[in-house]
Amino acid sequence: MRVALRPAAPLLPLLPALVLLPILLLLPGRVHGGGWELIGTFLLAAIQPSLDPLVLGSLARGLAVTLGMALLGWALSLVAGLLLGLASSRTLWRTVCGVAWPAQWIRRLLALPRAIHELLWGLLLLQLLGLQPVVAVLAIAIPFGALVARVVGDWADALPTGSLEALRAGGAPAAPALLTALGPPLLPGVISYGGYRLECALRSATLLGVFGLGGLGTELKLTLQSLEFGELWSGLWLLLAVMLSLEALLGWLRRRWLMPRRLQLRTASRGRGQGVGQRGREMLALLLALLPLSLAVGWALGVDPAGLLRWQPLPPLPPGGWQAVRSLPWPALVASTLLLTAVAALLAVGLAPLQLLLAAPWPAARAAVRLSWALARLWPPPLTVLLLLFVLKPGVLPAALALGLHNGGILGRLLRESLQDTPAATSEALTSAGSGPRLALLYGGLAPVARPYLAYGAYRADVMLRETVVVGLAGATGLGSQLLESLSSFAWDQLAALLLVYAALTLAGEEISDRLRRRWLGGA
Repeated sequence: MRVALRPAAPLLPLLPALVLLPILLLLPGRVHGGGWELIGTFLLAAIQPSLDPLVLGSLARGLAVTLGMALLGWALSLVAGLLLGLASSRTLWRTVCGVAWPAQWIRRLLALPRAIHELLWGLLLLQLLGLQPVVAVLAIAIPFGALVARVVGDWADALPTGSLEALRAGGAPAAPALLTALGPPLLPGVISYGGYRLECALRSATLLGVFGLGGLGTELKLTLQSLEFGELWSGLWLLLAVMLSLEALLGWLRRRWLMPRRLQLRTASRGRGQGVGQRGREMLALLLALLPLSLAVGWALGVDPAGLLRWQPLPPLPPGGWQAVRSLPWPALVASTLLLTAVAALLAVGLAPLQLLLAAPWPAARAAVRLSWALARLWPPPLTVLLLLFVLKPGVLPAALALGLHNGGILGRLLRESLQDTPAATSEALTSAGSGPRLALLYGGLAPVARPYLAYGAYRADVMLRETVVVGLAGATGLGSQLLESLSSFAWDQLAALLLVYAALTLAGEEISDRLRRRWLGGA
């Protein structure tokens, strides 16, 4: 009889941390001589940020621009995503027209904008429309809208249709029946996911600024390049204060409105949502307030929709046709991109539970871990790459460390939220029986959330595949590095081919991460 050996549930979230072993072995060979003094100066500046009023005023103006771009891009993506998500629902088409194939075609059309990272959209729109605020707004809205549409479409199709069929059998028209049967169970998940996308929009607006689209990201990059670390930390502390305030506000609203957490999104979509609840008027008032707020922010930023009609002509294709495209080292570019994604994903997923386990006995250490997660998720990965290049040689390793640490901060916060929601009975029983804090955390905390955490880790791996372009554009490695070179030389044929390859890779990664999530959430 064959016996299948499987790791115990508490150990599952820790297994990806084994990637630290090869990283630690390779690290000494990737370190170069100079730069340690700069790293020390950078770390010291964290406790000595610049308090110059001129610097703080400039950073505050940059932060306001970043917040405005994030809000407009997020609001536009939410509206577009909701409409397109409903349009890509098979349930909706079957109810209205009796066929489902239009939903499938709409989903396929939305795959391309979803597969291209917002930074690439920003750089492409910058070439077509020139530097104007609407570029950053659209760069966020296009991929975010396609992502929201996919999530909304999946949720709508996963909801039970019993009440919808009963309403239709009773003679109710299609539109009122859909609104009555699907609206209340769908709304909590949409609002919860929408709040999460606002946090993502803030990070993306900062990232777009790093690449010249204005706002605080531009200020941060300039201060890093000029080695003004005190000014750099002033901007980072400001951004951290805003991000933590936003997270606290969204968390409070989520609890007040009984919205599902992100680890529970899959299960909530299967009909276990709380419905609109008793706070429906508050939700409606907040949604209605978004319209005048968005108009005011757009006016303050100088967003001109007419600018979308002023396209700049593209330069002609280089002589020789597509010969240069065929000469690119495609296998090496694709392999380095996939290797970068795998290392970064394993590091991000495995680091957070390992840090929690190591810091479990000491409250001060746990607070330091939480602070490190907050700094990691607000720090744009391209700036981390530039900082690591002070002491490391260019290549996959600094890029993987930058992506892994950034996404590790996001996953760490998610894991902490899930542990807070986990019943403490098992941990308390283990502690009462004499177990140490690490053992209580392993069996009382990590064991119940292991599979949902790994499922969300699979989703983050899919996101990290898209984000490889970000660290690549910072001169690290992979397809992103080649994209930067093609953009700089206006090689549009290479750029088009690289975008298609990126889209194909991210769509394949999306399919793999979907299968992994279903496997983990299904308990297989």
